[in-house]
Amino acid sequence: MVEKQTAGHDRLGDFAPKFAELDDDVLFGQVWSRQDKLSARDRSMITCSALIAQGLFPQLESHMKLAKKNGVTKDEMVEMITQLAFYAGWPKAWSAFGLAKEIFKD
Repeated sequence: MVEKQTAGHDRLGDFAPKFAELDDDVLFGQVWSRQDKLSARDRSMITCSALIAQGLFPQLESHMKLAKKNGVTKDEMVEMITQLAFYAGWPKAWSAFGLAKEIFKD
């Protein structure tokens, strides 16, 4: 079961309420909860891959933490980033490894 997300409402609820609703209720509520279609672990790996490929490191940090919570191991994250280095770019992999090293240090 995917945990109810409230980041949209917490961070943008007063400023951009519709966006906050779409983020929390549609993306994380409806899409991420479709466990019968794709596990939260797999969704996390896909999301982290997409964020790395686009160089969206501010968003990557929270998604990498969520990936760890969803069962992605350090070894899997390292392999994913290594694979992406060849397709998304070496500098992006270096940046992603910096985050991964902190998040998966224990």
